[in-house]
Amino acid sequence: MQLRVAAIAVAAMTAVLPAQAPAYAQANAYDHQDPAESGCWNSAQVVRTGTLVRHRGHSAAGRIHLWWSPRCKTNWVEIRTDAKASGTIYVYTADRKRDAYDFKPGNNGRHWGNMLRAPRTCAWGRVEVEWNPGRNARTGSGGTAKACG
Repeated sequence: MQLRVAAIAVAAMTAVLPAQAPAYAQANAYDHQDPAESGCWNSAQVVRTGTLVRHRGHSAAGRIHLWWSPRCKTNWVEIRTDAKASGTIYVYTADRKRDAYDFKPGNNGRHWGNMLRAPRTCAWGRVEVEWNPGRNARTGSGGTAKACG
C-alpha cells in the first residue's frame, strides 16, 4: 500500500512540474525539430557557408549552409550535393548541444538537418556523405566556420 501511495504522490508532483518549470526549460522547444515544419525557416538567413569535398581527388562536391532563425533563435545545416549521396548532417553549439540527422539519396541533393536553439552562443555545422555505398564507395565531408551571436 505504501508503494502505491508513493507512486501516486510522484505522479501528482510530475503533473504540476511543467506549470512551474523555469522559462529556460521551455525555451528549447525547437531543439531537434525540422525548421521547415516549425516555420522557423520563414525568418531565417544563411550565416556561414562551407564546401563539401570528396576525400579522393579533393574536388568540391557540394555546398554546406549554416542557417540562423532570429525569430526562433535556432541554427541548422542544409546541404546541396549530388542527388545520389547519403550521409549525416551535424549541427553543434558552444554550449555542448549536438544534433545528427541521417539523409538518404533523393530530393535533388538538397537536405537539411534539425535545429538547435542557440541564442547568445556559437554554432557550426559538419556533413559527411557517401556515394555508391559498398565496395566502390566514395566519401566526402565538410563543415562551416562558427557563427556566434
